[in-house]
Amino acid sequence: MSSWLYSDKVKAHFMDPKNIMFDDEGFEYDAVGTTGNIKCGDEMTFYLKIDPETLTVTDCRWKTFGCASAIASTSVLSEMIKGMKLDDAYSISNVDIMKELGGLPENKVHCSVLGDKALQKAIDNYYRSRGMDDRVHETESRIICRCLNVSEEEIEHAVLEGARNYYQLQEMTKVGTSCGQCEEEARERLAFYIEKHFGNDSKDSAQGRKLPGR
Repeated sequence: MSSWLYSDKVKAHFMDPKNIMFDDEGFEYDAVGTTGNIKCGDEMTFYLKIDPETLTVTDCRWKTFGCASAIASTSVLSEMIKGMKLDDAYSISNVDIMKELGGLPENKVHCSVLGDKALQKAIDNYYRSRGMDDRVHETESRIICRCLNVSEEEIEHAVLEGARNYYQLQEMTKVGTSCGQCEEEARERLAFYIEKHFGNDSKDSAQGRKLPGR
């Protein structure tokens, strides 16, 4: 029998997940956010109950379709955010989620990223629905390769799916395979997302510069 590759905390949240949304429980929520990654098939939705006076998460539920890492990441995140101010909850990163879980295998890091992105969408949904557009964080993903319409978000997803050099990035996204004028910027984004999500100073074999976060 193969050994369990995850921490005890991942196993606990997978076997006994907290705050799952059951359709028949009648949970009343103030905001909802959904995100998913078509390549790996995971999809996550967060439902938040929010105190309008303090802008604090008082309760939450979630639904996740995915693997053990995806379920455990959403479950632990749902526990982390209770009692948090919305802006503090928004700032939780996938690195924070992984630390809380005691780590994830590298090929499962994308599951923790989906968790924080679903939460962020729910928070922005609340702000928009209450006419608080000045608090909305979400911005449109910038296009890097105009010939093939490849965005920053697609480059980030490729890194989470295993791209570690420019040639792997091209195979997964086709970025820079037309006129090639976007190559330098694509390499910079690649290096930035590798360091952001994996805490890694790895250099792209063709260019090792790191791009500061925007």
